[in-house]
Amino acid sequence: CHSTCSDGSLAPEEVAAQAGSYGVELFCLTDHDTMVGYERTREALPQTRVLRGLELSCKHRGRTIHLLTWGVEEGPGCEALERRLLEVRDLRRERLLAICERLATLGVHLDADAILAQTEHSTPGRPDVAKALVAAGVCTSMREAFDRYLHDDGPAYVSVDGVTLEEGLALGRAAGARMGLAHPQTLRHHALVRELFQELREAGLEGIEAYYGGVSPAKAQPWLRLADELGLVVTGGSDFHGDAVPHVAAPGIDLPARHSDRLRAWLGM
Repeated sequence: CHSTCSDGSLAPEEVAAQAGSYGVELFCLTDHDTMVGYERTREALPQTRVLRGLELSCKHRGRTIHLLTWGVEEGPGCEALERRLLEVRDLRRERLLAICERLATLGVHLDADAILAQTEHSTPGRPDVAKALVAAGVCTSMREAFDRYLHDDGPAYVSVDGVTLEEGLALGRAAGARMGLAHPQTLRHHALVRELFQELREAGLEGIEAYYGGVSPAKAQPWLRLADELGLVVTGGSDFHGDAVPHVAAPGIDLPARHSDRLRAWLGM
Protein backbone atom coordinates (compact mmCIF):
# COMPACT_ATOMS: atom_id res chain seq x y z
CA CYS A 1 0.00 0.00 0.00
CA HIS A 2 1.01 3.58 -0.63
CA SER A 3 -0.01 6.73 1.23
CA THR A 4 0.39 10.48 0.92
CA CYS A 5 3.94 9.93 2.19
CA SER A 6 4.71 8.96 -1.41
CA ASP A 7 2.23 8.76 -4.29
CA GLY A 8 -1.01 7.63 -2.66
CA SER A 9 -4.08 9.79 -2.07
CA LEU A 10 -4.82 8.77 1.55
CA ALA A 11 -2.92 9.50 4.75
CA PRO A 12 -1.18 6.50 6.38
CA GLU A 13 -3.82 6.15 9.10
CA GLU A 14 -6.60 6.29 6.48
CA VAL A 15 -4.95 3.49 4.49
CA ALA A 16 -4.57 1.51 7.71
CA ALA A 17 -8.21 2.06 8.65
CA GLN A 18 -9.36 0.73 5.28
CA ALA A 19 -7.05 -2.26 5.63
CA GLY A 20 -8.48 -2.95 9.07
CA SER A 21 -12.03 -2.78 7.75
CA TYR A 22 -11.16 -5.44 5.17
CA GLY A 23 -9.76 -7.73 7.83
CA VAL A 24 -6.13 -7.57 6.72
CA GLU A 25 -4.03 -9.77 9.04
CA LEU A 26 -0.56 -8.60 8.01
CA PHE A 27 0.10 -5.02 6.95
CA CYS A 28 3.12 -3.17 5.63
CA LEU A 29 2.97 0.35 4.24
CA THR A 30 5.45 0.27 1.35
CA ASP A 31 5.69 3.90 0.32
CA HIS A 32 8.31 4.78 -2.25
CA ASP A 33 11.71 5.45 -0.68
CA THR A 34 10.38 6.43 2.75
CA MET A 35 9.26 4.81 5.99
CA VAL A 36 7.88 7.92 7.68
CA GLY A 37 4.31 6.56 7.75
CA TYR A 38 5.13 3.43 9.75
CA GLU A 39 4.34 4.68 13.25
CA ARG A 40 1.05 6.18 12.11
CA THR A 41 -0.11 2.90 10.58
CA ARG A 42 1.05 0.88 13.58
CA GLU A 43 -0.93 3.09 15.95
CA ALA A 44 -4.01 2.85 13.70
CA LEU A 45 -3.90 -0.98 13.63
CA PRO A 46 -3.22 -2.06 17.23
CA GLN A 47 -4.69 -5.55 16.68
CA THR A 48 -2.86 -6.23 13.40
CA ARG A 49 0.72 -7.31 12.75
CA VAL A 50 2.29 -4.22 11.16
CA LEU A 51 5.76 -4.31 9.63
CA ARG A 52 8.05 -1.40 8.93
CA GLY A 53 8.99 -1.33 5.25
CA LEU A 54 9.11 0.48 1.95
CA GLU A 55 9.36 0.08 -1.81
CA LEU A 56 12.93 1.06 -2.59
CA SER A 57 13.74 2.39 -6.07
CA CYS A 58 17.00 0.83 -7.21
CA LYS A 59 19.10 1.08 -10.34
CA HIS A 60 20.36 -2.05 -12.07
CA ARG A 61 21.95 -2.06 -15.51
CA GLY A 62 20.11 1.02 -16.66
CA ARG A 63 16.72 -0.08 -15.35
CA THR A 64 14.71 0.93 -12.31
CA ILE A 65 13.95 -2.06 -10.11
CA HIS A 66 11.51 -1.71 -7.22
CA LEU A 67 12.69 -3.61 -4.16
CA LEU A 68 10.03 -4.47 -1.60
CA THR A 69 11.55 -4.38 1.86
CA TRP A 70 9.59 -5.74 4.84
CA GLY A 71 10.33 -5.99 8.53
CA VAL A 72 13.00 -3.32 8.99
CA GLU A 73 14.16 -3.53 12.60
CA GLU A 74 15.08 -0.64 14.86
CA GLY A 75 18.80 -0.18 15.33
CA PRO A 76 21.93 0.95 13.47
CA GLY A 77 20.85 -0.75 10.24
CA CYS A 78 17.54 1.11 10.21
CA GLU A 79 19.33 4.38 10.95
CA ALA A 80 21.75 3.82 8.07
CA LEU A 81 18.84 3.10 5.74
CA GLU A 82 17.04 6.26 6.86
CA ARG A 83 20.15 8.36 6.19
CA ARG A 84 20.42 6.94 2.68
CA LEU A 85 16.74 7.62 2.06
CA LEU A 86 17.25 11.28 2.95
CA GLU A 87 19.98 11.45 0.31
CA VAL A 88 17.67 9.85 -2.24
CA ARG A 89 14.94 12.35 -1.37
CA ASP A 90 17.32 15.21 -2.21
CA LEU A 91 18.14 13.56 -5.54
CA ARG A 92 14.43 13.19 -6.28
CA ARG A 93 13.88 16.89 -5.61
CA GLU A 94 16.63 17.75 -8.09
CA ARG A 95 15.09 15.36 -10.59
CA LEU A 96 11.67 16.98 -10.29
CA LEU A 97 13.22 20.37 -11.05
CA ALA A 98 14.93 18.89 -14.10
CA ILE A 99 11.66 17.37 -15.34
CA CYS A 100 9.95 20.75 -15.09
CA GLU A 101 12.81 22.32 -17.03
CA ARG A 102 12.35 19.76 -19.81
CA LEU A 103 8.62 20.39 -19.86
CA ALA A 104 9.35 24.12 -20.25
CA THR A 105 11.38 23.39 -23.40
CA LEU A 106 8.26 21.63 -24.70
CA GLY A 107 6.13 24.70 -24.00
CA VAL A 108 4.62 23.40 -20.76
CA HIS A 109 5.35 25.67 -17.81
CA LEU A 110 4.77 24.41 -14.28
CA ASP A 111 5.70 25.96 -10.94
CA ALA A 112 8.30 23.49 -9.72
CA ASP A 113 8.65 25.20 -6.34
CA ALA A 114 4.91 24.91 -5.75
CA ILE A 115 5.00 21.20 -6.61
CA LEU A 116 7.90 20.63 -4.23
CA ALA A 117 6.11 22.57 -1.48
CA GLN A 118 3.25 20.08 -1.70
CA THR A 119 5.69 17.19 -1.25
CA GLU A 120 7.37 18.62 1.85
CA HIS A 121 6.44 15.57 3.91
CA SER A 122 6.53 12.96 1.16
CA THR A 123 8.79 11.54 -1.52
CA PRO A 124 8.72 13.76 -4.64
CA GLY A 125 8.38 11.98 -7.95
CA ARG A 126 6.83 11.83 -11.38
CA PRO A 127 3.27 11.35 -10.03
CA ASP A 128 3.51 14.80 -8.46
CA VAL A 129 4.37 16.29 -11.85
CA ALA A 130 1.55 14.31 -13.43
CA LYS A 131 -0.93 15.74 -10.91
CA ALA A 132 0.32 19.24 -11.71
CA LEU A 133 -0.13 18.63 -15.43
CA VAL A 134 -3.74 17.58 -14.80
CA ALA A 135 -4.37 20.55 -12.49
CA ALA A 136 -2.99 22.91 -15.14
CA GLY A 137 -5.32 21.46 -17.77
CA VAL A 138 -2.44 20.19 -19.89
CA CYS A 139 -3.57 16.59 -19.46
CA THR A 140 -6.92 15.08 -18.57
CA SER A 141 -5.52 12.27 -16.40
CA MET A 142 -2.34 11.08 -14.76
CA ARG A 143 -2.21 8.23 -17.26
CA GLU A 144 -2.23 10.73 -20.12
CA ALA A 145 0.54 12.71 -18.39
CA PHE A 146 2.72 9.63 -18.24
CA ASP A 147 1.84 8.53 -21.77
CA ARG A 148 2.62 11.94 -23.27
CA TYR A 149 5.52 13.18 -21.18
CA LEU A 150 6.71 11.15 -18.22
CA HIS A 151 7.14 7.49 -19.16
CA ASP A 152 10.66 6.06 -19.19
CA ASP A 153 11.21 7.02 -22.83
CA GLY A 154 9.07 10.17 -22.67
CA PRO A 155 10.24 13.61 -23.76
CA ALA A 156 10.29 14.95 -20.19
CA TYR A 157 11.75 11.88 -18.53
CA VAL A 158 14.83 12.37 -16.36
CA SER A 159 16.56 9.46 -14.70
CA VAL A 160 17.67 9.71 -11.09
CA ASP A 161 20.91 8.38 -9.68
CA GLY A 162 20.28 6.67 -6.41
CA VAL A 163 20.58 3.32 -4.75
CA THR A 164 21.92 0.42 -6.78
CA LEU A 165 20.10 -2.88 -6.41
CA GLU A 166 23.14 -4.40 -4.71
CA GLU A 167 23.31 -1.48 -2.27
CA GLY A 168 19.58 -1.70 -1.57
CA LEU A 169 19.85 -5.39 -0.74
CA ALA A 170 22.83 -4.73 1.54
CA LEU A 171 21.00 -1.91 3.34
CA GLY A 172 17.94 -4.10 3.83
CA ARG A 173 19.91 -7.05 5.16
CA ALA A 174 21.80 -4.82 7.59
CA ALA A 175 18.42 -3.61 8.87
CA GLY A 176 17.11 -7.15 9.41
CA ALA A 177 14.60 -6.96 6.56
CA ARG A 178 13.30 -9.47 4.04
CA MET A 179 13.30 -8.37 0.41
CA GLY A 180 11.53 -9.22 -2.81
CA LEU A 181 11.00 -8.02 -6.35
CA ALA A 182 7.92 -5.82 -6.77
CA HIS A 183 5.44 -6.36 -9.64
CA PRO A 184 7.74 -8.43 -11.92
CA GLN A 185 5.23 -8.28 -14.76
CA THR A 186 6.02 -4.59 -15.26
CA LEU A 187 9.58 -5.52 -16.27
CA ARG A 188 8.06 -7.40 -19.21
CA HIS A 189 11.09 -9.63 -19.79
CA HIS A 190 10.86 -13.01 -18.10
CA ALA A 191 14.54 -13.70 -18.80
CA LEU A 192 15.54 -10.50 -17.00
CA VAL A 193 13.57 -11.47 -13.90
CA ARG A 194 15.15 -14.91 -13.90
CA GLU A 195 18.63 -13.40 -14.20
CA LEU A 196 17.97 -11.04 -11.30
CA PHE A 197 17.15 -13.89 -8.96
CA GLN A 198 19.93 -16.14 -10.18
CA GLU A 199 22.44 -13.35 -9.69
CA LEU A 200 21.19 -11.76 -6.47
CA ARG A 201 19.29 -14.34 -4.46
CA GLU A 202 22.26 -14.97 -2.17
CA ALA A 203 22.43 -11.20 -1.59
CA GLY A 204 18.90 -11.29 -0.16
CA LEU A 205 16.53 -11.11 -3.16
CA GLU A 206 14.31 -14.00 -2.08
CA GLY A 207 10.69 -12.94 -2.66
CA ILE A 208 8.67 -12.38 -5.82
CA GLU A 209 5.40 -10.43 -5.89
CA ALA A 210 3.48 -12.87 -8.06
CA TYR A 211 0.11 -11.65 -6.75
CA TYR A 212 -0.40 -7.98 -7.39
CA GLY A 213 -3.41 -5.68 -7.21
CA GLY A 214 -5.23 -5.20 -10.48
CA VAL A 215 -3.52 -8.17 -12.16
CA SER A 216 -5.48 -11.29 -13.09
CA PRO A 217 -4.55 -14.64 -11.49
CA ALA A 218 -3.65 -15.95 -14.94
CA LYS A 219 -0.86 -13.40 -15.22
CA ALA A 220 0.59 -14.65 -11.95
CA GLN A 221 1.23 -18.10 -13.36
CA PRO A 222 4.64 -17.48 -15.00
CA TRP A 223 5.96 -16.03 -11.75
CA LEU A 224 4.52 -18.86 -9.68
CA ARG A 225 6.30 -21.35 -11.93
CA LEU A 226 9.53 -19.38 -11.61
CA ALA A 227 9.13 -19.31 -7.83
CA ASP A 228 8.70 -23.09 -7.74
CA GLU A 229 11.70 -23.60 -10.00
CA LEU A 230 14.06 -21.33 -8.06
CA GLY A 231 12.64 -21.85 -4.57
CA LEU A 232 11.50 -18.25 -4.16
CA VAL A 233 9.02 -16.97 -1.58
CA VAL A 234 5.74 -15.96 -3.23
CA THR A 235 4.44 -12.63 -1.94
CA GLY A 236 1.41 -10.51 -2.71
CA GLY A 237 0.51 -6.87 -2.45
CA SER A 238 -2.48 -4.74 -3.38
CA ASP A 239 -0.46 -1.73 -4.63
CA PHE A 240 -3.32 0.31 -3.23
CA HIS A 241 -2.92 4.06 -3.82
CA GLY A 242 -6.45 5.26 -3.06
CA ASP A 243 -7.95 7.45 -5.77
CA ALA A 244 -4.53 7.84 -7.40
CA VAL A 245 -4.86 4.30 -8.83
CA PRO A 246 -8.62 3.76 -9.09
CA HIS A 247 -8.50 0.24 -10.56
CA VAL A 248 -7.14 -1.07 -7.22
CA ALA A 249 -10.12 -0.51 -4.96
CA ALA A 250 -8.96 -1.85 -1.59
CA PRO A 251 -5.82 -2.36 0.49
CA GLY A 252 -5.22 -6.07 0.86
CA ILE A 253 -4.85 -9.19 -1.21
CA ASP A 254 -5.63 -12.86 -0.56
CA LEU A 255 -2.80 -15.35 -0.85
CA PRO A 256 -3.44 -19.09 -1.21
CA ALA A 257 -2.71 -20.87 2.07
CA ARG A 258 0.45 -22.62 0.89
CA HIS A 259 1.99 -19.29 -0.06
CA SER A 260 0.75 -17.35 2.96
CA ASP A 261 2.07 -20.00 5.36
CA ARG A 262 5.54 -19.87 3.83
CA LEU A 263 5.45 -16.07 3.70
CA ARG A 264 4.63 -15.88 7.40
CA ALA A 265 7.47 -18.24 8.25
CA TRP A 266 9.88 -16.24 6.08
CA LEU A 267 8.87 -13.06 7.89
CA GLY A 268 9.37 -14.73 11.26
CA MET A 269 5.71 -14.84 12.24
